[in-house]
Amino acid sequence: MFERLADLETELEKLESQLPELYASGDQSAAREAGRRHAELKPVVDAFREYRRIETDVSDVRQLLAAETDTEMREYLQGELDEKEARLASLEATLKELLVPRDPSDGKNVIVEIRGAEGGDEANLWAGDLFEMYRRYAELHSWGFEVLSRQPAEIGGYREITFVVKGPDAWARLKHEAGPHRVQRVPATESQGRVHTSAATVAVLPEAEAVDIDIPPNDLEVDVYRSSGPGGQSVNTTDSAVRLTHKPTGLVVTCQDEKSQLQNKEKALRILRSRLLQAERERQAEEMSSARRDQVKSGGRSEKIRTYNFKEKRVTDHRIGLTLHALDQVLAGQLDDVVDELIAAERAEQLASASA
Repeated sequence: MFERLADLETELEKLESQLPELYASGDQSAAREAGRRHAELKPVVDAFREYRRIETDVSDVRQLLAAETDTEMREYLQGELDEKEARLASLEATLKELLVPRDPSDGKNVIVEIRGAEGGDEANLWAGDLFEMYRRYAELHSWGFEVLSRQPAEIGGYREITFVVKGPDAWARLKHEAGPHRVQRVPATESQGRVHTSAATVAVLPEAEAVDIDIPPNDLEVDVYRSSGPGGQSVNTTDSAVRLTHKPTGLVVTCQDEKSQLQNKEKALRILRSRLLQAERERQAEEMSSARRDQVKSGGRSEKIRTYNFKEKRVTDHRIGLTLHALDQVLAGQLDDVVDELIAAERAEQLASASA
């Protein structure tokens, strides 16, 4: 571990000597990447430098203690030694945590796609409820929020809705939301009062910037057509809706919310870039065939990451065995109790893997 820390200290020193020249060069991409790397390295190196300083102090106090014969002074030095050794152990634990590989998507905005899955109309209504839950969660964290595309369902809710959440910690706090979300409740259309089970799927993608994913124009097939559904009086009279097909992968994205064809195309490109970035990262991790499918699976009610039970006012996250009797609060966007536990479980798993 300490050899790696010494290498990181050398990298930071070299980077700090290059930063002024990079910022002056006008190369915004290189400067941004250098600034990001500097922000990653500095807390690690600062902790390492403090560790070495405390380690030297511990050695000095031990030498003094070994040579001291006065009882009162020995008690004082032992107290100093105990305090510094405790600080040393704390710093070592901090360094181990800081060395856990950083998620490459940390700091990125997040694109969330919600689709009604198993359960018909009730699944679409549930997709709408999940959308509102995440909208309120974003509001509580003062994150930016923008709907990119939506397909409203006839009786309410959404067959599909895609939106972007903008915030420095949005990815870290939303990435665990990917997967099927199951609901157990009495639908508004149920006259007998019977509890139904349905599901909606959530996919969570880091928003890709143009510098992350370059899409040559020849790789795109662009179709325009007349919009349908809500969107203003011109929605059914102009060919403003856009369908993008990425020819190398077959990925298709449609957007029709805006009155402008150009705006719809730009939104569709944002979604497409993010899907391609996610696919590339899955390929690099040799999970191309399963990672995205693992997020949403078939959307079946038995394949769930979380269950929301209205009768018992209960929310259960099946991945970590967490149950909260706080359904109303969770649906009102108060997700932090669940998210904090998921982050802690991920961190514990990463630390265990690093120590293995």
